[in-house]
Amino acid sequence: MNVTPLRSPSTQPAVAEHRAGPESGAVNVLGSVTSALPGGIYSVESDGRVLHCQRAASCLLRPEIGDLVLVSGPDSNRLYLTAVAEQADARTSRLDVSGDLTLASERGAVNIESATHLSLLGREGLRMDAPQLEIDADAADCRVGRLAYQGEEAEARVLSIRVIGRVYEAIVERLVHLSKTAFRMTEGIDQVRASHIDYQATEMARLHGKNTVVTAQDLIKADASQIHMG
Repeated sequence: MNVTPLRSPSTQPAVAEHRAGPESGAVNVLGSVTSALPGGIYSVESDGRVLHCQRAASCLLRPEIGDLVLVSGPDSNRLYLTAVAEQADARTSRLDVSGDLTLASERGAVNIESATHLSLLGREGLRMDAPQLEIDADAADCRVGRLAYQGEEAEARVLSIRVIGRVYEAIVERLVHLSKTAFRMTEGIDQVRASHIDYQATEMARLHGKNTVVTAQDLIKADASQIHMG
């Protein structure tokens, strides 16, 4: 009688385990980030084994050490960190891309909100282009090394203006100044050059100096009901 021997019970599970291993099948596991290697490669520990994978283009949130991440790939040699499932420290998050980034809405608005502070940093420059600009703030502090402004009209309505500087120059075709009280003090020379000068006071006009000189090329005229000299 022919008897067919049975296979050892320990052989079949070993073959099945080999076929289901990470080297020969798709990988889709959760793991913890242990280190970030050069070249954008991350080291992820999952179930006692260490996987090396690069971040997928769709994973904009930068993984940090200790984050729980999802690793997927067709085999263990082609693995991608596709998403950050859980952050080790949720107080700080960073969105990273390797190239230019554009946030666009074809039909709606784009709003950026912050519960505390909002910072914009451009290593080379910052540009704002819009048909209308609105800024609403209780206080503003502007530090600019050099400012050039060009426009058709500027209007400012404030309660108090203070300008402190070393040189002040204004070149205009017409200057109109209206005030209830005006006070000007100059330590050095105060000069006025004009084709016509007209000063008029409703109550009193006074010109005083340690030495006062009034000269004219053609005519000097003094007209009053009383003239006192000396």
